[in-house]
Amino acid sequence: MPGRRRFERAGGGEVRLRLPRTERAVLRSLPAELRSLLADEPEDPSLERLFPPAYEDAEDESEYRKLMHDELLDGRRRALAVVEETVEHDRLSAEQAQAWLTALNDLRLVLGTRLGVTEEMFLEAVDRGSAVRLPLVAPGAARRGARARTVASRIGSDA
Repeated sequence: MPGRRRFERAGGGEVRLRLPRTERAVLRSLPAELRSLLADEPEDPSLERLFPPAYEDAEDESEYRKLMHDELLDGRRRALAVVEETVEHDRLSAEQAQAWLTALNDLRLVLGTRLGVTEEMFLEAVDRGSAVRLPLVAPGAARRGARARTVASRIGSDA
């Protein structure tokens, strides 16, 4: 499926899914793994980025967690369930697409934490002048069916 967008806006706020079988297989398994981690190991360090502190003051933070943690956790579980329920679909409603964004972001944060990916790593690469690949799309290109071009550009260089 090279060159094709895997997620594409469709009419009426829907999103068209064009995922290869291998990617759908991964997306069938990861939500269950994260849901299990949330249920069985809530203190796992890889979950910290899903529930960052809202307050610097320990007492305020404790009160916030008492009030909001279950609601935030339920929202994450619902998003994971939507991905599992719709992973074989070719189209998502706007609400389903929003749930996918939530679930994929949560998975990204947990996987990044487990792999030791940090913002500092990205900033260090930029400081060294490493090439960062950025998609460039001309205005209206999606309407014309043009594919995105990817170019290597140096961020932070004076060039």
